[in-house]
Amino acid sequence: MSKKILIVGGVAGGATAAARIRRLDETAEVIIFERSGFVSYANCGLPYYIGGVISDKEELTLQTPEMFRERFQIDVRVHHEVTAIHPERKTVTVKNLETGETFEESYDKLLLSPGARPVQPNLPGAGLKNLFTLRTVEDTLRIRDYVVKNKPKSAVLAGGGYIGLEVAENLRELGMDVTIVQRPNQLLNPLDYEMACFVHAKMREKGIRLMLGHSVEGFEKAGDQVNVLIKGEQTIKTDMVLLAIGVAPDTHLAKEAGLTLGIKNSIVVNDRMETSAPDIYAVGDAVEVRHFVTGSKALISLAGPANKQGRIAADNICGGNSVYQGSQGSSVIKIFDMTVATTGINERTAKDAGIDCDKVYLSPSNHASYYPGGTMMTMKVLFEKNTYKLLGAQIVGYEGADKRIDVIATAMHAGMTALQLKDLDLAYAPPYSSAKDPVNMAGFMIENIAEGRLKQFFWDEVGALPDDGSVFLLDARTREEYTAGHINGFVNIPLDELRDRLSELPQNVPLYVLCQSGLRSYLACRILSQNGWDCHNFSGGYRLYETIYRDCLAAKQAYPCGMDKK
Repeated sequence: MSKKILIVGGVAGGATAAARIRRLDETAEVIIFERSGFVSYANCGLPYYIGGVISDKEELTLQTPEMFRERFQIDVRVHHEVTAIHPERKTVTVKNLETGETFEESYDKLLLSPGARPVQPNLPGAGLKNLFTLRTVEDTLRIRDYVVKNKPKSAVLAGGGYIGLEVAENLRELGMDVTIVQRPNQLLNPLDYEMACFVHAKMREKGIRLMLGHSVEGFEKAGDQVNVLIKGEQTIKTDMVLLAIGVAPDTHLAKEAGLTLGIKNSIVVNDRMETSAPDIYAVGDAVEVRHFVTGSKALISLAGPANKQGRIAADNICGGNSVYQGSQGSSVIKIFDMTVATTGINERTAKDAGIDCDKVYLSPSNHASYYPGGTMMTMKVLFEKNTYKLLGAQIVGYEGADKRIDVIATAMHAGMTALQLKDLDLAYAPPYSSAKDPVNMAGFMIENIAEGRLKQFFWDEVGALPDDGSVFLLDARTREEYTAGHINGFVNIPLDELRDRLSELPQNVPLYVLCQSGLRSYLACRILSQNGWDCHNFSGGYRLYETIYRDCLAAKQAYPCGMDKK
């Protein structure tokens, strides 16, 4: 006897599950209810249609209802909203949004893929016509239509996450004046603050105004424009506003049906994607998952995990035994010509979870330095002290950043330690990499820590270094680099002169050494350590320090470590 399977919501999770069910069970009756007019679309491509990078709106549609019907014999009903779930009698109530008709549909198995909805702040004036949110294709078409017809010259974005930054880039590329306002003091929450400073610098370089650490208090109509009210700041008058404050699980149906809910009202599922109700599964942005690194409960709104969950749910609906191993949070975003990529957890999350973590920073080139066109990336790799378990990585760079984050993500999933990164046999040719790949280099650095050959200090510890002569601060860069900018208190002795000038260094005090990126200062520390000094290397180097310092100047806030530079 064939099963009747209902799927609530399409896009990544629901559409993937439907196609997988058909591949596994030719006899199943499958119906998808989707309240929008599009069942399977490129959610991550929506900002690029607004900016005209994707010019044909048909390109946003991955599968139409007609394609689902012809290829998979799946009944897709768009503009149909499921308004209630009745687990006790295994039915759902459905409203046809075009006709207003309401009916009940029975099921043997039910899959929920409702996704997440944009957070709508309860602010005065939030209903004005030139205020937008971005979730569906219809939202995208509405924004694009407004941009084309009205040719706005300015926009304010409330929120600095992935969607906010992608829309900001696209609007700026259209020539608009763009301002991002958000309460946290940094963009892109998966990054640690110091890594986000590189993103801030890129956004400002491209002419985007950042108002970080500020709150939007409301909106007022100002003719054809909008006044954006900022707490403690001057009102911003703009042509349009995008609310990209964040998303929340869209789970009112599950709640009303009595399904068990978890953090932020997400749907609790087991590793088979089963909810607390028999024969009801859930996937995607609406479900609570286990974080692969920490094992804790998490909400991770990304297309990759949603697709995997849809496939796993489909397997189990069809009698299989597939399990979801948790979400690692691997992500990548294009910011103008820059690439930002992350996997695992950041340092802030590790500390909140009580994990005793360590880190390395490095600034390698994306390929062999002698091959033309090389670009520098900044990497931060986190690992647990003593066990050397890989916890996460963040990379800000250009070409090759995505490749390195994928290698580290794979190593994490395979259970490799941070020490084993040095052993990876990675492809090399001068246009693509170096004989010592950046991932290998991170492993070498971590091995040096494990072997006691490398002691580090960090950007947020500089201000705590005493100035009473109990330590000596050494800058191992060239005189030209030092003159162009340095940290107060650091004495310049270039690396290549160091062996001949050891007599200038005080005896029996720890030495704290920096260079531009951390490599020359490490070489200096090797010289000094073997001559009897207790030496500490500034991880990330002056390049990282200066990026943070400049960010603080631009934001008109005190430098976090409390030490100035000249």
